[in-house]
Amino acid sequence: MTSEGPAIPADAVDTAVQAPGPVSPGRRRGRRAVDVPDLVARARDGEARAVARLITLVEEASPALREVAAALAPHTGHAQVVGLTGSPGVGKSTTTTALVRAYRERGLRVGVLAVDPSSPFSGGALLGDRVRMQDHAGDAGVYIRSMASRGHLGGLAWATPQAMRVLDAAGCDVVLVETVGVGQSELEVASLADTTLVLLAPGMGDGIQAAKAGILEVADVLVVNKADRDGADQTVRDLRYALSLGGRHDLPGAWRPPIRRTVAASDTGIDELAETIGEHRAWLDSSGEGYRRRLVRAAREVEVIALAGLRERMGDVRGSAALGTLAEQVVAGESDPFRAADTLIAQL
Repeated sequence: MTSEGPAIPADAVDTAVQAPGPVSPGRRRGRRAVDVPDLVARARDGEARAVARLITLVEEASPALREVAAALAPHTGHAQVVGLTGSPGVGKSTTTTALVRAYRERGLRVGVLAVDPSSPFSGGALLGDRVRMQDHAGDAGVYIRSMASRGHLGGLAWATPQAMRVLDAAGCDVVLVETVGVGQSELEVASLADTTLVLLAPGMGDGIQAAKAGILEVADVLVVNKADRDGADQTVRDLRYALSLGGRHDLPGAWRPPIRRTVAASDTGIDELAETIGEHRAWLDSSGEGYRRRLVRAAREVEVIALAGLRERMGDVRGSAALGTLAEQVVAGESDPFRAADTLIAQL
């Protein structure tokens, strides 16, 4: 299923190396004026630099961010979002590269958001794994962006949802989101993706770890990568046993995660994996689950932005006379923290 929109030139892998420290959605920086309508139009026309500029505005929480979101909204909702998660060393970057190749052979345009750990010095992404993606750097139908997590838990950067919207609006049919690789805290990707791939590898105890960490609960497809290694059969058996223990996948009409074996380094099993992702997309459409997931995703985005705005306003009242008075009332026993908090929120 292809979306209407331009191909995206990507004459180089675009990376994000920003100032150190986390950037909240409410934070504002002084920047030169941005012609948002022109920038969005150029991104829609396939200009890679315009796409890069839009994602940078998102990452920096630019004052133009609201205008950018409004301009992108009519052009979104076409791309299939595929999340890849798993422990470090299972081959997420190699699998992502192989999937890009498989989708390009099908004539689909692909966007990649590869979220890396942040450098403790520059705050930018550590781009070692992106070297493998240089194969696609000159492909006009591929756009690759590395994003720094900047300490954000859950394996993703906070700006990932809006960056996904940029690539969607710019004409990508598929957006692959690869997480940091931080182990048991990577479950956040499931809330952003239409289809979540959980990658495991033989010899890492991943079958048991997946069950213990609850990763099976978020997996739509389980991928045993490096399946040419000893222990692959045991990993598959462990996963099948863990799935047999029950969970949300046993509900009537639910999707039961298939287990696919791959050797991403040699493209073995990648075509079958892409077909399985397509089957899951068809199930999402026919069951209505896809629409439900997008509703949940949108509600979560709204909540995050609203909470960020509330925190920004809270910064204005810290040390204020009103907060000081409420604190005095709590200490004197004239009020309690909950009532004081309600009063403060009402004042905001």
